[in-house]
Amino acid sequence: MAHTVNGCPLALIFIVVWLLVKAKIDVCKRGDVTVQPSHVISLGSAVNISCSLKTKQGCLQFSSFNKLILYKFDRRIYFQHGHSLSSQVTGLPLGTTLFVCKLACSSNDEIRICGAEISVGVIPEQPQNLSCIQKGERGTVRCTWDRGQDTHLYTAYTLQLKGPKNLTWQKQCNDHYCDHLDLGINLTPESPESSYTAKVTAINSLGSASSFPSSFTLLDIVRPLPPWDIRIKFVNASVSRCTLQWRDEGLVLLNRLRYRPINSRSWNMVNATNAKGRHDLLDLKPFTEYEFQISSKLHLYKGSWSDWSESLRTQTPEEEPTGTLDVWYMRQHIDYNRQQISLFWKNLSLSEAKGKILHYQVTLQEVAGGKATLQNITERTSWTWVIPRTGNWAVSVSAANSKGSSLPTHINITDLCGAGLLAPQQVSANSEGVDNLMVTWTPPVKAATAVQEYVVEWRELHPGASTQPPLGWLWSPPYNLSALISENIKPYICYEIRVHALSGDQGGCNSIRGNSKHKAPLSGPHINAISEEKGSILISWNEIPAREQMGCILHYRIYWKEQDSNSQPQLCEIPYRVSPNSHPIDSLRSRVTYILWMTALTAAGESPQGNEREFCLQGKANWSTFVAPSICLGVIMVGVLSVRCFRQKVFVLLLALRPQWCSKEIPDPANSTWAKNFFLPPLSQEKTQLALDRLLTDCPTPEEPETLVINKVLHQVTPAFRRSHHPNWPEKGQGVQGHYTSEEDTGYSASSPPPPRALTAETGQGVDLYKVLGSKGPDSTPGNPASPSTVLPVDYLPAHEGYLPSNIDYLPSHEPPITDPQEELPRHISLSIFPSSSLHPLTFSCGEKLTLDQLKMRCGSLML
Repeated sequence: MAHTVNGCPLALIFIVVWLLVKAKIDVCKRGDVTVQPSHVISLGSAVNISCSLKTKQGCLQFSSFNKLILYKFDRRIYFQHGHSLSSQVTGLPLGTTLFVCKLACSSNDEIRICGAEISVGVIPEQPQNLSCIQKGERGTVRCTWDRGQDTHLYTAYTLQLKGPKNLTWQKQCNDHYCDHLDLGINLTPESPESSYTAKVTAINSLGSASSFPSSFTLLDIVRPLPPWDIRIKFVNASVSRCTLQWRDEGLVLLNRLRYRPINSRSWNMVNATNAKGRHDLLDLKPFTEYEFQISSKLHLYKGSWSDWSESLRTQTPEEEPTGTLDVWYMRQHIDYNRQQISLFWKNLSLSEAKGKILHYQVTLQEVAGGKATLQNITERTSWTWVIPRTGNWAVSVSAANSKGSSLPTHINITDLCGAGLLAPQQVSANSEGVDNLMVTWTPPVKAATAVQEYVVEWRELHPGASTQPPLGWLWSPPYNLSALISENIKPYICYEIRVHALSGDQGGCNSIRGNSKHKAPLSGPHINAISEEKGSILISWNEIPAREQMGCILHYRIYWKEQDSNSQPQLCEIPYRVSPNSHPIDSLRSRVTYILWMTALTAAGESPQGNEREFCLQGKANWSTFVAPSICLGVIMVGVLSVRCFRQKVFVLLLALRPQWCSKEIPDPANSTWAKNFFLPPLSQEKTQLALDRLLTDCPTPEEPETLVINKVLHQVTPAFRRSHHPNWPEKGQGVQGHYTSEEDTGYSASSPPPPRALTAETGQGVDLYKVLGSKGPDSTPGNPASPSTVLPVDYLPAHEGYLPSNIDYLPSHEPPITDPQEELPRHISLSIFPSSSLHPLTFSCGEKLTLDQLKMRCGSLML
């Protein structure tokens, strides 16, 4: 039968011991390393390390080849030839250092002989501040101490407690970091005045040290457990009196209570002596969440307070609100009979509300009647209503919770900006950091002493927003001429700020815009419409979205330039205004296509350009824009002679349908209604109308005719109003003067009347511009036709009514004909619309600028 020791066979124990011995022998089978005086030394001591080889464990050939090397960790510190090595080492650091001895028989191979560890440490310091405590009546004694500096050596701490009747309790910890021990015993309260003594001793290889004895009684070391089961009761559901109750251990004589609102950092402390588990509180605030904690103690002078109990959190009951609401209002006229009032008020503080505000009651009444006209209940902090503009009105607002209502705030509705003498002066707003605005002003010049108080109001500008942003305001005494706005101020947002000066039921105001931080807008205005009005254009645009304005916009810029032009654009800078978003421009030329765009500027810079729009002004422009001193009006008409027949039809149709009032196009004095009625007999007028009608019906769609190029123009050219039937019109399909005219371009025969208002470029005559043919000159009679001519279709010839010279006698006389055989260009231009026999001479000098004071304009019954 096999023998066992505590259940383990003896054979197994023998095998384990043999393996351990074998491992030890195998580690240092070639030699030994010895250390003197010890493997454990104090800091600063020296140590001698020796290494020796065992018999026949050196190099095989000669002993002189034995090279012993001593390593400190991996660093070689000493070597010696022979069978042994000895070295003294100093300056070792605290902790453990490893030394290894190796044998080198050749330059490459080293054989491990043996090694040793040397520990360096210090003697334990005397433990300090020994104290013991027992938690609760049924707890165990636990002692703590300060062990001092680390010894860096294995150190054992032994705690010993001696009590009455020579009782001794002892416990040890072998961790050199040990600084506390629990004896696991409970001191009973049978003899609370009995004395106990505790001591702790530290021991290591270099020495030992003991603490001073600590003596105490049960009442000194027992710390009560924290109170539990805490509850609160409000008498008659009122905050004016409440009772706090709890439970604690039987030996407790003292309690202390602390409480605070849940959002406060400081505590209110109360000593509850002889409380017996309850205490009354009389100073709690209504509708406030509080936190309560309690601590206990066994004796007035001995022992220590328990830990604080777990927190009790509860909300106190509500009470009737106190204080009054801060109310402000705005007034806006709707029409002659009605006005809209908008009331705003701020929430009561927690101390004033004394509960959850359920709603607000608004009462509207007419001052003269004294009876309530309207009572309304709202949960919002604003209210809007429409009232008559006549009579004096007053409003009162109060807040209500579950216990009652606050005192009403009364306001008489007046015009807050009606008294101009009370308007504050020099209002300005400057940034004070990212979230603040400093508003300053000066008092009214003539009514400074009458001001009773100032009100500064501000509102975020939301162009185009469907809902109005919240209104902020603050009150200022009459001697204060500045206010710091910090409520709801955000960077890169523009605010409208208004300062009111109040005196009784009157008020005056002044406003300004401001922002706390700004930069250039992120986008430009969007042009949504361009319309033509009286020879100018009206540009309308949409506001930049509020999130892209990046501050207060100071100016808009409107840019324009001619299409396909490389010239610098022109611009017009206009101040910012909320409404209307439109502006006229009257410096554009007619029948020129322009590209327009807009930008916006803040104090930080200019925005990128907005969208581009094209526009061509079709209306009347200034006469001086088109009649230059060096260019005759006849030359301008000749420059637009090449047209399609389709465009002829459209123009003549518009001419026939045009209303008989002032035209927006370029005035043509020679083709005015006044001139036609004065010079043209009724029969000729009928023929002219027939010719127009035929042109509208018979003219085919032509190809684009070749444009007549004029290289030289005489100083004076005479356009003449001729009959519609001219003997020298070319035949159908015949080109004149080398210019080819197709049948499709011509569209008439020699026997049919030619198209009305065609131009005849003639040579051999050189007379004043707009001299009317048919006068008493020799070439103006029907029997004496002009020289061969080229018939040119006209793109358009404006026929504007109402313009003729104001003095007929001013017309100059005929000038002698100019004959030049080398001249290749026509000398004057004829208009074949009016009979020449019925017209009187009408001429203008080409070298003189035509102005409206030389014309007679008739617009219906209006004569200029």
